[in-house]
Amino acid sequence: MASSEVRDDIRNIVYEFLADECEVAVEDISDTTNVIDDLEGDSLLYIEMLQLIKKKYNLNVSMQAVGKYMLQNRAETVGKVIDLMIYVIENQDTLI
Repeated sequence: MASSEVRDDIRNIVYEFLADECEVAVEDISDTTNVIDDLEGDSLLYIEMLQLIKKKYNLNVSMQAVGKYMLQNRAETVGKVIDLMIYVIENQDTLI
């Protein structure tokens, strides 16, 4: 299970990344914000965020495995994106 420090770090990375990429203030983002509808984001944002997380935490997980997981477990809100990133960190070796 990811530590509270890792969870806080992931939350900050996701919030700051989305604020920068979608040109909104961090304060205007919450865990219930819909990435596509509210921030006008696209699927490439997920890939770019995952690349940041993979690099920062030196993860060895394939984009294909994450893509398959995301098709079955949609992450539409910011909170669900955070949960997804934490799940990937915790389960990188067994992610199907």
